[in-house]
Amino acid sequence: MDVSNLFSGYLLPVTLAVITLGMGLSIDVKDFRNTFIYPKSMLIGLISQMILLPVISFIISFSSNIDPVFKVGLILIAVCPGGATANLVIFMLRGNLALAVSLTIINSLISLFSIPVLVRMGLLVFMGKDTLIHLPYFQTLLNLFIVVIIPAFTGVILRYRYPKFATGLEKPLRYILPVILIGVYFGVIVIEDSEEAAELIDYVNVLYYTLLLNVVSMIAGFITARFSRLTTRNSFTIAVQTGLQNSTLAIFIAATLLNDQMIAIVPIIYGSFSFFSTWLIGYLMKIYGKK
Repeated sequence: MDVSNLFSGYLLPVTLAVITLGMGLSIDVKDFRNTFIYPKSMLIGLISQMILLPVISFIISFSSNIDPVFKVGLILIAVCPGGATANLVIFMLRGNLALAVSLTIINSLISLFSIPVLVRMGLLVFMGKDTLIHLPYFQTLLNLFIVVIIPAFTGVILRYRYPKFATGLEKPLRYILPVILIGVYFGVIVIEDSEEAAELIDYVNVLYYTLLLNVVSMIAGFITARFSRLTTRNSFTIAVQTGLQNSTLAIFIAATLLNDQMIAIVPIIYGSFSFFSTWLIGYLMKIYGKK
């Protein structure tokens, strides 16, 4: 086992699968059925995440004065789908978890084709590079099944078969799962990626614009959902899915497929705070969203 890859290569996928299984215990079969019978929330979520979010990232990049390589990093973050981390925030806030998991699955499938196109556009616009990237489709699909689909539906089946057991675990899991995830993310971001740490001035600049992307995209997703007459619960669920992206996937694409550690700085910084900022904003939307 490669110790340098311990957290991201081994512990993180296992942790995310366990977390998704735990969240699946709180989902009823009827929740998934209603999501597809009444697909309006799903469509608004897809529009917010697949169209609105990339547009916001390009606008922020064009209007910023940071190095072009960091602008590409912002685009990269925006085009990566929300993952188990976003679903965990929604689980903690008691949002529509069935909608969140469904969006994660569909967005992950669409992103296999959208990421290469939009990242290439960002490289061309901001760095003058016409670089093709190819996602490992089979490996990505396999990870999606192992980390999201199989654990989530296993949890749903367990809840259907053993409802008292699932209900009893729901409250403690709201505290246990975040602690586990934060511990592993600390290893991924701080320990493994310490060699690619940014200079202080770069960190401050990138931190500002990544936080701006996080906040603006959540507000835009929430407003879009509310104007579409969705419930507050579905609206902040979509906002969280729109605002919190898969920084681990972005780090992998930047460091491995693009072979550019400077681009990787952006998702590293983004991943260091986005879980907490997204939870806070989502909580405020949940409390004050009806007003």
